[in-house]
Amino acid sequence: MAYWLFKSEPFKWSWDRQVAKGAAGEEWDGVRNYQARNNMRAMKLGDQGFFYHSNEGKEIVGIVEVCAEAHPDSTTDDPRWECVDIRAVRPLPRPVSLEMCKADPRLRDMVLVNSMRLSVQPVTAEEWRIVCELGGL
Repeated sequence: MAYWLFKSEPFKWSWDRQVAKGAAGEEWDGVRNYQARNNMRAMKLGDQGFFYHSNEGKEIVGIVEVCAEAHPDSTTDDPRWECVDIRAVRPLPRPVSLEMCKADPRLRDMVLVNSMRLSVQPVTAEEWRIVCELGGL
């Protein structure tokens, strides 16, 4: 299993809206960055990811799971853009802020800390374990 991080501005798509989609999940559409798209192309069913609120909050608030592998993004006719579907798995008991990640030396190489603008990013197994620990799991 691989681990990922999905960033969303809460006013556009929040954790609560993701949860409301239930087991069916929702397309992670609208991504127009090649690296983020390529990350989604690499995802497999059952991969897990952190759900991160960007701009407002700047914190990891929950865990999601890939429930459909890469397919054409329904928000465009341009065949270059693909997306995955994700569903909410569980909230973090304690949100993990960007500040907390930056302050923890064990996370100094995490993509979130070093390349904050990338909307879909890989997370190593060790980073996953540390963030889960910080979040109360």
